[in-house]
Formats: sequence, C-alpha cells, structure tokens
Amino acid sequence: MSVVRGPVLLSYVAFVLVGVSAGVAGVLLPTQIADYGVDMATIGITFFTFSAGYLLAGSTSGTLVQRYGTRLALLAGAGSFVLSALVLGARPSFLVFVAVQVVAGYGTGLLEAVLNAYLAGLPSATTLLNRLHAFFGVGALVGPLLATWMLTFAPWNAVWLVLAGLFAPLTVAFGLTYPKEAAASQEEGARSGLLGTALRSPAVVLACAFLAVYVGLETAVGNWGFTFLVDEHAQAAEVAGPMVSGYWLGLTAGRFLISPVAARLGWTTAAMAYACLAGIAASVALIWAAPAGLVAGAGLALLGFFLGPVFPTAMAVVPNLTEARLVPTAIGVMNGVSVVGGAVFPWLAGAVAEGVGVWTLMPFSLTLALVQLAIWRLLMARTR
Repeated sequence: MSVVRGPVLLSYVAFVLVGVSAGVAGVLLPTQIADYGVDMATIGITFFTFSAGYLLAGSTSGTLVQRYGTRLALLAGAGSFVLSALVLGARPSFLVFVAVQVVAGYGTGLLEAVLNAYLAGLPSATTLLNRLHAFFGVGALVGPLLATWMLTFAPWNAVWLVLAGLFAPLTVAFGLTYPKEAAASQEEGARSGLLGTALRSPAVVLACAFLAVYVGLETAVGNWGFTFLVDEHAQAAEVAGPMVSGYWLGLTAGRFLISPVAARLGWTTAAMAYACLAGIAASVALIWAAPAGLVAGAGLALLGFFLGPVFPTAMAVVPNLTEARLVPTAIGVMNGVSVVGGAVFPWLAGAVAEGVGVWTLMPFSLTLALVQLAIWRLLMARTR
C-alpha cells in the first residue's frame, strides 16, 4: 500500500477540488445571468454543453487509459479543466462561455472516470472509493462558501481563476506522482473496440442503468427537497435551507462511515449495498409519511446517509462484472451515463410536481428507490 499511498492521497485532493468546482457553479449562476443579460433558460444551455463533454469523457476514458496509461489520461483531464477555467477566468463572450463548458465537462468527467477506475483496481477498493466520493462531498460543501465570499469583493470570473490556480499544481502533481505505465495495450486498445465490447455486456448495461437511476434519485431530492419542505411542510426558507444541507452532509457522512463499519462487521460489498438500498427506501417512506417538517428534515439527512455509499460501491464491483481490460471503459461509460439520469429524472420530477403538486416528489423517489433495488439484484446475479 505504501507504493500507492501517494496516488491515493492525490486522488482525494483531486476529488475535493472537483467538488469545489461543482459547488461554486450554482452560486455563480445569478451573477452570470446578470452579467451576460440572459434568462435562466438561456444560461441552462451550459448544463447540456457541460454534460456533452462529460459523456464524451466517459466514452473515451477507457481507450485513453489502455493506450497511454493512467498518468497521461489524468494529465489530459486536469489540463482540459485548467484550460477551460482560464478561458472562463478571462470573462469570454457568451458564445465562448457556453462552448467552453464542453471542455470543462470533458476534463471533469475524465478525472472522475480515471480515478474511479484506478482505485477500483486496488485492494480495499470499496472503502477507498467511498472515501474518494466523500472528499467530493467535502469540496461541494466548501465550494459555495468560497464563491459566496469571493463575490463580495471580486467578479464571478475571478473564482474561475482561483480554480485554475488550484488545478495547475494538481496537474503537475499527477505527472510526478503517478507511475509511467508501459503502452503495451496501445495496439489492443485501438483495435479491440473497447467501448463497443463494454456496451455489449449485459452486466455493464445494468450497471449503467443502476447509476442513472441512483443519480436521478439523488439529484431529484437535492434539487426539489427545498421546495418540498417549504410547500408541503410550511417550513420557512431559513429552516428548509439547513435541512437540505443536512441531506448533503448525510451523503458525505455515509461515504466516510458506512463502508468501514460494514467491513468491521464482516459484511460483503453486496450485503452493504443491499442494506443501504433498503435504508434509502425506508427513509423516503419516512419523509413521505412525516407528520411534521422537522421529521421530514431528519428523514432527508437519513436518506442522504444511506445514499452516500451507493455510487462508489457500484464502481467498486465493476472488476467483478467484466474482464480486466474493460474495467476503465466500463467505469467511464457508467460515469457518463449517470449524468443522463441526473438530468432526466429531476426534470421529470419537476414536471410532475408542476402538474400535480410537489407532494409527488416522495412517491416518485420511492419508485426510483425500488427500481434501483431491483436492478442491483439483477446486477449481483451477474457478478463473476
């Protein structure tokens, strides 16, 4: 473990910074809307261009790792992010602002996919991956605070210059810390159609569906939970806001705590995931039946706690679902497809809430919770 301690610790630092970049985005939106003189629908185009880059990263990460190794793939991801952050830091025209999100999405997606794949191949992968994603949560909590503070004395683009300054030494550290790998698989990666082979695997397709549903559930509750508390439980905004923060804190805490506890109890990764999935369904049911807002708020924190380990645990089982050469590609595709679920299901939840009422968020979420439990069962039947 001493040989890989440096790369593992650096991966945690990277995920903190990726979390910070995700956390600042929402805080900067109102200022960007005012600066460019556009409406919310127009600024929303950036969500799609960022997602396009993220999907592209997911579909190419496996080939990059196979042909050029982990180190060069990470350098490409971090370099892409630094480039996009410098462009955004220059306060470009709105057209360039929209277009450069593809590069930002590609860099972010490539870093996430490659680091997930790297840790998935190490001993105690489940615990390492849970910690990795917990550190993303730490960054996501810090990001809004950083952006809010900087906006009191600087324009929005200065935040991106700070992010470029943080990611630049990270890029150098990747080059110095990760080992140079032989390009023995270069020809194989070019000829064997890694992406197509991975997509023909029923286990990989099920894993993609599982994460799409998971991220859809996590994001739907995160996006609409505040509205649910205010409209259904008559909570003041000053109360509902911290309750939603409790949801995200629970998510981070679950990633730090559940996997080590499960390991001490002697649970398998599959058993831990089943317990979390059952806890998710029970927590949603609690929120739905809650007679008071405080109970619903506590249920949100509990829901976040059980949701936390699910994504990294799904990544950890990929080596048991497919052959070793396909693992980086499979993880990249899973990572990319999860963004689709994170866009479609929250949109659907919002559309249903608009037409019927925001009370539908909980039965909608319970349906997704049961669907992901069913998919997990099918997935575990295909483990090697």
